[in-house]
Amino acid sequence: MMRHAPLALAILSSAAMSQAQTGPGGVAGSTEIRAIVARMAATMRDGRGFLYQPLLKDGKTVAALEYWKAPGRPAVHPDEAEYAIVIDGAGALVSGGTIVDPKTIRPDLVEGSRINGGTSRSLAVGDVILVPAGVPHWFGITGGRLVMLGMKLPRHDS
Repeated sequence: MMRHAPLALAILSSAAMSQAQTGPGGVAGSTEIRAIVARMAATMRDGRGFLYQPLLKDGKTVAALEYWKAPGRPAVHPDEAEYAIVIDGAGALVSGGTIVDPKTIRPDLVEGSRINGGTSRSLAVGDVILVPAGVPHWFGITGGRLVMLGMKLPRHDS
């Protein structure tokens, strides 16, 4: 299933450390990640377009797998940056510009109908993404699916 994943999974195995329930630090191994992604793919058969699966946690910081089969709505996280690594599939990221028809869904999430004036970039396995807090963004799917390991990071204004 994950033809291009060896590099990305090697990155994940070394980079996905956080607070585990059994003590300080934790590792999600490549075998475990492959199994979770396969389970997520099987779950997607019910017509869902997006699944979120927490992987490792350290307090409020969560490293999670995001499995996209259909694009979501453009979003803004006012107080959190979004960091992600593409581990399978392909897609596009539109970021920047202005979100149109903004609606606050939760304090940490504003969604809109589209983004005006954003910059579009293609996404492939191994790409690293950082969307600063407060920046509109949208993920498109160009390869049937887009699977990312992501985290939300609190805004650090200087």
